[in-house]
Amino acid sequence: MASPFKVLFSILFLFSILYPITCSIPHPLDSLTPAELLQVRSIVLKSYPTPKYKLTFQYVGLDEPDKPVTLSWLSNPNTKPPPRRAFVIIRLNKQSHEIVVDLSKSSIVSDKVYHGNGYPLLTIEEQEAAVDLALNHKPFLASLKKRGLNASEVICSTSTIGWFGEEKTKRELKIPCFYLDGSINMYLRPIEGISIAVDLEEMKISEYKDSFVAPMPKAEGTEYRASMVKPPFGPRLNGAPASQPGKIEGLKIDGNTVRWANWRFHVGFDARAGPVISAASIFDPEKGKYRQVMYRGFISELFIPYQDPTEEWYQVTFFDLGEFGFGLTAVSLEPLNDCPANAVFVDGYYAGQDGKPVQVEDAMCIFERHPGDIMWRHTEAEIPNVDIREVRPEVSLVVRMVATVGNYDYVLDWEFKPSGSIKFGVGLTGVLEVKPTPYTHTDQIKEEIYGTLIADNTIGVHHDHFITYYVDLDIDGDANSLVKTNLVTKRVKDKKIPRKSYWTVEHETAKTEADARIKLGSRPTELVFVNPNKRTKPGNKVGYRLLPGGASGPLLAPDDYPQVRAAFTNYNVWVTPYNKSEKWAGGLYTDQSHGDDTLGVWSSRNRDIENKDIVLWYTMGFHHVPSQEDFPVMPTLSGGFELRPTNFFEYNPVLKTKPPFHATWPNCTA
Repeated sequence: MASPFKVLFSILFLFSILYPITCSIPHPLDSLTPAELLQVRSIVLKSYPTPKYKLTFQYVGLDEPDKPVTLSWLSNPNTKPPPRRAFVIIRLNKQSHEIVVDLSKSSIVSDKVYHGNGYPLLTIEEQEAAVDLALNHKPFLASLKKRGLNASEVICSTSTIGWFGEEKTKRELKIPCFYLDGSINMYLRPIEGISIAVDLEEMKISEYKDSFVAPMPKAEGTEYRASMVKPPFGPRLNGAPASQPGKIEGLKIDGNTVRWANWRFHVGFDARAGPVISAASIFDPEKGKYRQVMYRGFISELFIPYQDPTEEWYQVTFFDLGEFGFGLTAVSLEPLNDCPANAVFVDGYYAGQDGKPVQVEDAMCIFERHPGDIMWRHTEAEIPNVDIREVRPEVSLVVRMVATVGNYDYVLDWEFKPSGSIKFGVGLTGVLEVKPTPYTHTDQIKEEIYGTLIADNTIGVHHDHFITYYVDLDIDGDANSLVKTNLVTKRVKDKKIPRKSYWTVEHETAKTEADARIKLGSRPTELVFVNPNKRTKPGNKVGYRLLPGGASGPLLAPDDYPQVRAAFTNYNVWVTPYNKSEKWAGGLYTDQSHGDDTLGVWSSRNRDIENKDIVLWYTMGFHHVPSQEDFPVMPTLSGGFELRPTNFFEYNPVLKTKPPFHATWPNCTA
């Protein structure tokens, strides 16, 4: 079934005219449709009928077919696709059930109870219920009155509690609260000194403490809405050049498969991962066929440890995907601001706590990016009487989604270039998480405050963001290797030559997982993923090179409980053999996990990875020392990395790219 792609500003009857979308045979990696989510719900509830059983759907997603089966279908898509299955996690009688549903047979294939550590993805509904409990808790209302705060101006959120060595845990959430009263920027006005915990299984307040009264940061200066901010204003910016709404020449979408320029790939949506890119292949005109690059890619986890070890803050260490879900927190994109005029939009669907489908309208957009950069150029200036100048502008295709997890907004980009590169980008914006303080000037501070004084009575707390990507590379086939191209300084041995040194390369193939755990920046090395079974005409192994972005690593002690749970951030690069069950770097059950089911644990088996079907795990990190420019809303901080062809093509794949047609605008001056 085709996904509900919608063309910006088009009306329904013009759909086929403005944009060539076709409905094809369902793809094996298609996300579950609303009808399939309802079917899953019906099948599960048939086995556990209400009101006898009180269950909640914590996660429902595609149980993807075995990889060889999918690859076989992709090689001949006219054959019957493999059966559609769903993977479901429910909570029932304080236990987590893992259920596999066969949609083609409308039956449950397996149903097992999980007995390990940790809890599944939180639902939006149970978080809302926990907040309602807090807002109506009489001791809390009394605490508000004691502080002179109007209860109708109080907003609460949820915060996970982590794990700090306890043998037994309960499914609990902390409930931090904030005060509006003249501001809509709630996160900048926290009500500190009150601790509220909610037992999610019993749905009751399990802890309440009112320890102290902290100063309330001012509402003044926290406004960020364009209609409400007051002078002096910043510069007025120009909009993007006009383009036909929802129209990208040469872009075709067949079901969920996207074709643009020389690229073909599949787009999916998952409650936990958000956007999922699959079956990415690039057309090679010399070979006359599409060649595999990436089987499947998505963000696997996002770890955010705050650096305030005080009693009120030490537990603030989030795992955003495993606890809250990027798909669950996806927001509708705003035309012309989140995405340009030529963007095509797609809705996302996930299962709510009751199993019914929930729609996120315009959850993702696909657009052509014209950054004003140069794809390639050359001026031949040395040939007499000949004027040669060839330039090709950079153009790329971007798939974008935005997840708003509490105070932070994450802009997630997947960018495909005609040169064969794939760029993975993340932009961090939104509002800082702050704590109140009596200080209004740095000269008053005589103690460790664990952050920056960014406004009166407001400390922006130090913290990190570690984003871990799962990238199943299939470079011209699924048998790949990681080659470390080490740059080594050599001495010149010929005494007749005045040069004393040069550098060269030494190739080192990673044979086991231990060889492929890499902290970037520790030595001059290029990392190339090659297919050792395929060579170019000159004899080079075909491959793709990793071009890293910023290489930040964790600064927490290895035995600190948050870092034990986030051991997958200990290295920027990991490589593991493909295993269908190894998807989530922090473990399937991340909430209050103990770190015993993570990428670090899987990799410790030190399996063979040479000439195997392998997966790249890449972690980019940001150490965030807040500044006043981050107040009251933070300018986007961007990072990313790139996978770039290296001896994959016989020559520059965009050499013969035709220059675009440029319209000439009339001179309208008087």
